[in-house]
Amino acid sequence: MRTHIVWDWNGTLLHDMDAVVAASNAAFATLGVPPITVERYRELYCFPIPRFYALLLGREPSAQEWVVLDAAFQERYAELSEACALTPGAAELLAGWRASGRSQSLLSMHEHVRLVPQVRARGIEEHFVRVDGRSGISDGTGKSGYLLRHLAALGPAVDPSRTVLIGDAADDAEAALNAGAYAVLYTGGSHTRAKLEPLGVPVVDSLAEAVELAERIVA
Repeated sequence: MRTHIVWDWNGTLLHDMDAVVAASNAAFATLGVPPITVERYRELYCFPIPRFYALLLGREPSAQEWVVLDAAFQERYAELSEACALTPGAAELLAGWRASGRSQSLLSMHEHVRLVPQVRARGIEEHFVRVDGRSGISDGTGKSGYLLRHLAALGPAVDPSRTVLIGDAADDAEAALNAGAYAVLYTGGSHTRAKLEPLGVPVVDSLAEAVELAERIVA
């Protein structure tokens, strides 16, 4: 059985941090929180996401506030994300992995009905054996449960112990660990290298490095 890659979308394959931070600032504004920079966002961002908001608010948002925050984020992100390009080299890496006869899939906490058109519009859908996004309202609790369901849906052709999740967040590492898979984390997304390195998984500065590691990490 050959190595399978599960790709993250936002901040990994999609180079969208400016859009994410602008959409986050739109959400913060609903509660009167001043905007932050991309650099500050990357320093503070954490899971579960309500904890991230608590760092800015001084308290965790209420259930009703969370619904308002998420709606404001999604609306602004939908406006801005159309202009976001793939991370440089991503399309070639996806095509090369597929051409080598190995499989890959995509799992994102972006809403599924929004995710699929974004992937399709960038001409890369054919490279994935499965594309899954979040269903329902986000609770900001992370990817672990979604990854377990994603791997189960892929069936016996994909062995979690021969799977590498390539993402940009601490949540990706936790999800992979819980699923019995490996993780490689990319520094170009939501977290700084300083926040990723203590997690005990490989940290890289390019997706090309991530794919190279994925080839070698599974013995």
